[in-house]
Amino acid sequence: MKDGPDIARIAALIGDPARANMLSALMDGKALTATELAAEAGVTAATASGHLGKLCDGQLLEATKQGRHRYYRLAGVEVAGTLEALMGLAQHTGATRVRTGPRDPEMRRARICYDHLAGEMGVALMDSLCAQGAVRLQDERAELTDAGLDLFRSFGVDAEALPRKRRPLCRPCLDWSVRRPHLAGALGAAILTRVQDLGWAERLPDSRVIRFSKPGEAAFCEAFGVAGLSD
Repeated sequence: MKDGPDIARIAALIGDPARANMLSALMDGKALTATELAAEAGVTAATASGHLGKLCDGQLLEATKQGRHRYYRLAGVEVAGTLEALMGLAQHTGATRVRTGPRDPEMRRARICYDHLAGEMGVALMDSLCAQGAVRLQDERAELTDAGLDLFRSFGVDAEALPRKRRPLCRPCLDWSVRRPHLAGALGAAILTRVQDLGWAERLPDSRVIRFSKPGEAAFCEAFGVAGLSD
């Protein structure tokens, strides 16, 4: 037997089409019931129960009981990052689904990735932060600089006060549609929350799409020095 992590077991859990659909449905960070996940996967309730048990045993999902229902969510940001990377690999190798409607361009424009901004606008944000010296990328890691602390403080986010117990402050997350990193971590989540609190953008119901208003996009670009975004 080979030493090291058993990637085959994790790959087998994710590789089943029904389980992959369940995991993808949880990529926006929300929790869903077994019934809702069965609908997402297109399987019966009994089949869904078996799949969910395997995903929980594999520590890809965690379950919380509330009242009569049990709610399932991704087990953490590491799981979400792995799924986003796999989506990028599928996109790169041509293993993509047929486009289903007008939301697809919007998904590429701006979407939620677990709890942070992804898509063209998320990558443009990361590019601008790096160009300004607010974030420094090195060896697949992201480091917030003093200039970044000042920038985010002026935006209304105190990066030094963000909790860091279960996750890094900031890290690059490879964007599946743009194939370059966007900003994840506690800081990435705080930025998206602040953007929504300011009314610049909202998440569409039952979708990962983040839709910016015209004034909101302009304010976002001005706040972070983002340039080159086309309509």
